[in-house]
Amino acid sequence: MTKAKTNPGNYFEDFKLGQVLRHATPRTITEGDVSLYTALYGGRFAMQSADSFALDCGLEAAPVDDLLVFHVVFGKTVPDVSLNAVANLGYANVRFLAPVYPGDSLQTVSEVIGLKENSNGKTGVVYVRSIGTNQVGEVVLDYVRWVMVRKADAAAPAPEAAVPDLPAVVDPAGFVLPASLDFRDFDTVLSGSPHFFEDYEVGEKIDHVDGMTIEEAEHMMATRLYQNTAKVHFNQHMMQNDRFGKRLIYGGHVISLARGLSFNGLGNAQFVAAVNAGSHTNPTFSGDTIYAWSEVLDKADVPGREDAGALRVRTVATKNLPCVEFPFKGEDGKYLSDVVLDLDYWVILPKATIAV
Repeated sequence: MTKAKTNPGNYFEDFKLGQVLRHATPRTITEGDVSLYTALYGGRFAMQSADSFALDCGLEAAPVDDLLVFHVVFGKTVPDVSLNAVANLGYANVRFLAPVYPGDSLQTVSEVIGLKENSNGKTGVVYVRSIGTNQVGEVVLDYVRWVMVRKADAAAPAPEAAVPDLPAVVDPAGFVLPASLDFRDFDTVLSGSPHFFEDYEVGEKIDHVDGMTIEEAEHMMATRLYQNTAKVHFNQHMMQNDRFGKRLIYGGHVISLARGLSFNGLGNAQFVAAVNAGSHTNPTFSGDTIYAWSEVLDKADVPGREDAGALRVRTVATKNLPCVEFPFKGEDGKYLSDVVLDLDYWVILPKATIAV
C-alpha cells in the first residue's frame, strides 16, 4: 500500500509535551510584502513608511512592520500547530528582538509547552512557544500562543494536563531597540503626530474614532500572504457545516487593523516592543467593521535610552460598534459579543525632552 504523501495536520492527540516542531518554508520578506501590508491595513507609522524617515532616525532603511513580522513567523507554524484548529485563543510573552528589513528571510521553530484536553473530550488546548529567526540565525521574535485543536478520535486518552506559567507583563528591562536608533531629530510634522512619550498619562483613554470594514477578498489575500493555511480561514465548503456557517477572520488580521486604526491617537508609537497578553474574545467575519479604543496602563523608561520611552497600552477592538466608553464585559464577567480583541502590549515612542 502506498503511504499517503499529504499532510492532514496534527490533531490534539498528536502533540506531546516538550515536542519540538521545525516548520517548513522559510520566507523572504520583500518590498512587495510591505506594500501589500500597507494596502490591507492602512498603516501610517512613519518609521515603517519611508526610508528617508528611518535614515534620519539612525536606521539603515524603513524596517518591516513588527506585526507583519509576527504574521510571517506565525504563518510558518500553522501547518504543524493549528491546521485543525477550532480557534486561536491567545498570546503571551511576545517579544520583538531585532529589526527586520526587506530582503531578510524568516523561519520558525516551536516547542509544545502545555496541553489540556477540554471537558467535551472532542478538543484540547495546545500551548506552543515559537521562535522566529532571520537568515543569519538572529532571533527576531519569541512568543507563546495557545490554540484549541480538534481531536481526530474522541476516544483517545487525554494527556496529563500541563498549563505553562506565563508572565503577566513583559519586563521593559528586556526590551531590545536597534543600537543605531536615534530619536533626537524626530520630526513630528512628518510623523503626523505632535504627541511624545511625556504627553500620555496612565489611565488616559483614547477613542481611535475611525472604523475599517473587512472584505472577504482582503482577508483571503492576507492569509495567503502569510502562508497561513488554517482550514477555518480558507475552506468555506467545510465551514458551512460549522456552528457559524462561514469562515472565521484570522485573529491577526484584526490585530493589524486595530494597530492601523490606533495611529489616530498613538501616531508616534513607532514600534511594538512586546505583547503581554492578547485574546480573540469573539469571532469576526467578513463584512464586519472594526473599531478600536485604547487605555494607557503604564509608562516605563527603556534601559540605556534617554530618547525613547515605553507605553503599556490596552487596545480593545469591537465589531460594528464605535468604541465610545462602554463596559466591555457583562455582569457575568464575559466579554460582550461586540468585543473581538483585547490586546495588552508595549509600544515605543520618542521623548520630547531629548528631541530637537
